Amino acid sequence: MEWSAARKGRGDLRGRPPPDPHPTPRRPQAWLRLLPTPTGTPFTFGYAVVLALTSLFTEYADAGLVGRVLQGSSTDVAHLARAPAHVLVASALWVAGGITSVYVIAFLLVLTALERRIGGWRAAGVFLLGHGVATLATEIPVGLSVLLGHLPDSSLHRYDYGISFGVAASVGALAGLLGLWPRWILLAVSAWLVVEGLVAFTDPLTDWGHLLALTIGVATWPWVRRSRKAAVAAAAASAESVTAATPP
Repeated sequence: MEWSAARKGRGDLRGRPPPDPHPTPRRPQAWLRLLPTPTGTPFTFGYAVVLALTSLFTEYADAGLVGRVLQGSSTDVAHLARAPAHVLVASALWVAGGITSVYVIAFLLVLTALERRIGGWRAAGVFLLGHGVATLATEIPVGLSVLLGHLPDSSLHRYDYGISFGVAASVGALAGLLGLWPRWILLAVSAWLVVEGLVAFTDPLTDWGHLLALTIGVATWPWVRRSRKAAVAAAAASAESVTAATPP
């Protein structure tokens, strides 16, 4: 009986198809693709590491030193007049509200999704476009108002730093790459949050900047959609070349 069972077992094994010599690698779970990785989304991952380090600095460094560094990175009118390129970059290295800010969560989810669809360089371009244009569009009127005497001179040195303008532009751009219902739900929620801030009137200058950055992101839809098609075509061509190079 044991011999028969053994033979039957061997027969079952022999009847199975041979293992694939070139197995397809297992894809990561879907929820893991929501987060940045060094290889899949290098821009978002590297940027997130920088933001984590600067947030730890603001949390644990000497308060006086932190204040001086943040003031030197601020895109206020005085700094923009002296070194615009420097402060536009430096101001995007800090998170207003620290690592627990809601903008950090939005940054990770939105930038990861955008970079996976159009690539790192293009995602960085959308982020920097929204950050730079919205910053200049909100600070230049402040300078003109001070010049005309409508605002005090202290307005030239207001703290202005963070990633929120870039995140808002990225949200607007990502919406153009989603399906119909997800697209309009994302835009409706984002617009509602912006309008709520404007109505509250706690920081109208920043809230107008968020609305402008979101609009800039929407304006990039034709470009990001072409970029998405190009990225899909490049990925398909790469997959075909790998398949052709794999021996049978």
